Amino acid sequence: MNFCVIANPEKYSVQNSLSRVVDWCLHHKKNLFASRRLEQYIKPHWIGSYLTILEEETEAIQKSDVIIAIGGDGTMLHTAHLVKERGNPILGINTGKLGFMANIQQERIEEALGLISNNEFSIDKRFMLKAKTSEGRSYYALNEFLFSKKDSSSMITLEVHYDGQLINHYWADGLIVSSPTGSTAYNLSAGGPIVQPHTSVMVVTPINPHTLTTRPLVLTSDKILTVKGSETTEKILFSYDGIILPHNSELDVEIIQSEFSVNLIQLPDQNYFETLRNKLMWGLDKRKI
Repeated sequence: MNFCVIANPEKYSVQNSLSRVVDWCLHHKKNLFASRRLEQYIKPHWIGSYLTILEEETEAIQKSDVIIAIGGDGTMLHTAHLVKERGNPILGINTGKLGFMANIQQERIEEALGLISNNEFSIDKRFMLKAKTSEGRSYYALNEFLFSKKDSSSMITLEVHYDGQLINHYWADGLIVSSPTGSTAYNLSAGGPIVQPHTSVMVVTPINPHTLTTRPLVLTSDKILTVKGSETTEKILFSYDGIILPHNSELDVEIIQSEFSVNLIQLPDQNYFETLRNKLMWGLDKRKI
């Protein structure tokens, strides 16, 4: 089994986790591939028969069976976009904050790699959403598409249709169209619901709507959701998974469940509700601490 490691050393402290991954692979004689951007964090004597440095992350991914992503959910999103057409399973090692997708703590690195090497894991398949613009460009999001205002001076108006029927003219600071995976990200902060993964739905959540009765909607993801901007393009930002996109014409975007999905590795003792309890501290009574 060949491994690849992906990390963002400029944002997260990855040295300890990276060292433990390399040590384990060398000790168990497993091939490990890394990109040039990680070379300065790798001891020179490690590089050899089992550890190979390649120029680009995409090259390392192509030679690997399993991807090890070290960081937070931002690193997981970056990795997901790199592998969406290949389907390599991803192990997320959390060195960030919450880490809903990167849910392996550093103290479990060796245990996790051992279980994976013995094929003692399951796949948690997460679908992506697809957005197609009026200019014919397609974009993919594992978490969400975001429509937001560029400044703090005024709200924006968005006209939203679903399956050809008008839902609403939203007057708000913005609008989030989230996948179930992204329901615990910006959607949750904006007051949207938590949605169990593998549910074929998308969540439409307004950000600070002018009308207090405007609430989030959960819609099946097999039909087209259309979002149109009523203002000029200079007032609206359109982004996917935190990446801002340029748009030169009137904003007109169609969103639907995509053909791509991301395979997250889940260890035998893990499940989604355990992750929610741990990350959101459900059931924690501070009076007992």
